[in-house]
Amino acid sequence: MNRFFFWLVLAALPGRAAVAQTQALPLPRPNFAGLYRDVPRVMADTRREGDSLRLYVRLPAGAPTGPGQPMRVTAWAGYEAPAPLWQDSIPRRRQHLRPDATGGTRASFCVAAARVPAGTVLQVQIGPVAPPTAQDAATTTWLVLSAERLARPFVITDSVGLPLLRPYVRARETFRIDNYGLVQPVRLRRYAVPPTAALPPMTDPATVAGGPATLPLIDSVNVRSNQLLRCDDPSLMALHVGGIGGQVPRTLALLVANGDYPNLRTAAELIDPLRYLTSTAERQRLANAPDPKRAVDGFWLTAAHENQSVGKVLIRNYYGRVAAANRLFPAHKAGFLTDRGLLYVVLGPPQRVQRLATGDEQWYYAQVGPGGPLTFSFRPRPSTFAPDNYELVRRPEYEKPWYGAVEQWRTGQTAPSAPATDPSGR
Repeated sequence: MNRFFFWLVLAALPGRAAVAQTQALPLPRPNFAGLYRDVPRVMADTRREGDSLRLYVRLPAGAPTGPGQPMRVTAWAGYEAPAPLWQDSIPRRRQHLRPDATGGTRASFCVAAARVPAGTVLQVQIGPVAPPTAQDAATTTWLVLSAERLARPFVITDSVGLPLLRPYVRARETFRIDNYGLVQPVRLRRYAVPPTAALPPMTDPATVAGGPATLPLIDSVNVRSNQLLRCDDPSLMALHVGGIGGQVPRTLALLVANGDYPNLRTAAELIDPLRYLTSTAERQRLANAPDPKRAVDGFWLTAAHENQSVGKVLIRNYYGRVAAANRLFPAHKAGFLTDRGLLYVVLGPPQRVQRLATGDEQWYYAQVGPGGPLTFSFRPRPSTFAPDNYELVRRPEYEKPWYGAVEQWRTGQTAPSAPATDPSGR
């Protein structure tokens, strides 16, 4: 039986930090492809605290945080704005720096909520000033400040009170809802989510049967903010927080992923991402094999023409991209199952990414399969369960280059670009 475990703990309210405004300078349009590099990255989240918006930032290990290394915050009216609304430099003494257990560094500071109206795009950058055409996930992060985010007076933290800064928790991982102000009631609802994968880029969604209109409810529990929580099973969780002292209830969704997410360990986790390269019958044979993990190895060995070295490189490449997509694009389902995850896994990270004033993203590839360059467009499709969800604009002309790219995987032609690590655990 699915169960929740709750422990009441005290909530600490962090202090506030002021910021000093600097003069805004016009900047060229950035290329956001660098934010999709699979590297230790800057991560951020926000919490509304009265008239202020608190930013929580995690800097990766080795980030430039010494003397003379300010943190810069830039507010933009949109991704295509020719110049920022304002820029602030946060001196080291006001960053409230503290180390975390993973070797990274935590920072926390406030900006006046009146300076960031809904729709503002906030950029946080550390270290030396870099040209905006060369965005780097290791030093820069961006946040779209929607009305819901600006009004949300709580942040999700781990068991010791450090903000998670991610839209998922792992099964059996303890976390809490750290609310600013009064302790608030929380309604926790968990839903079962079928692992619906992204459709190929040439498929007309109108010709494919959609998923269920409503998600099956697993359970619903009343708790209070600032309690430690734990969920034992993968699911989709909706947190409805607020209601005391005139506070308007706010909703936040969390994906409850398997315990190894974003990495892959079990046979089922290794077989499922092959849906982008194989038929349903092929995957069924792998799953029904006496030793499914060995069968997966056999699939890749066949693709490598029985060359074990090439087969190992294919495995590292493919499952490395799956784990990266899980880190980069988690939503109401695992990142590799999303539309952006689909392209990332099969085609790799794009060479150029533009974010338009409409909210659309355009991904440019210099070569897709054996063909030439292609541009893919994604449109924002936010929902309560997936506020950062994007939908690929599918076109029939993608069919030939897409199947060409798939064939390259199945014939071992993607092997030369192997990553240094092996997220599949091999």
